[in-house]
Amino acid sequence: MELITHEEKAQLEKRLNDLRENRLRISERIAEARALGDLKENAEYHAAREQQGMEEAEIRRLEEKLHHAQVIDSSKQAADVVFIGSIVRLKDVARGDDDTYRLVGELSGNAMAEHVEVSVNSPMGQALLKSRVGEVIRVDAPKGIKQFEIVELL
Repeated sequence: MELITHEEKAQLEKRLNDLRENRLRISERIAEARALGDLKENAEYHAAREQQGMEEAEIRRLEEKLHHAQVIDSSKQAADVVFIGSIVRLKDVARGDDDTYRLVGELSGNAMAEHVEVSVNSPMGQALLKSRVGEVIRVDAPKGIKQFEIVELL
């Protein structure tokens, strides 16, 4: 079971609906490419079939994720505890610099966000979950152990 926010659920549902709506267009592309003749050397046909396969796999993944996801009601969370949807300012204990992070259930892929997204399934996300302001968390990252002080919840 995965935990997600209402916003993340809406984004997943939108992506799923977009993919479902695209099924007809892909089927039309396949039919048009098939009409061109020899399928063995028909790059358009193979590209459309490959796209269809990838999108169908993504549809199944999203359906499964939504089926098993639990939506978190952030209004019921304690104000001083980090939970999914929380935006938190962390200070790197070793370097002394700080940055803002948002704990999410599903990464949005938005690299231009005001804060760094951290999946609850990542080592940092697991360390952040249910921690409190003032605590120092230990993150077993691939490049070694890092420590962060939780400065504030925003």
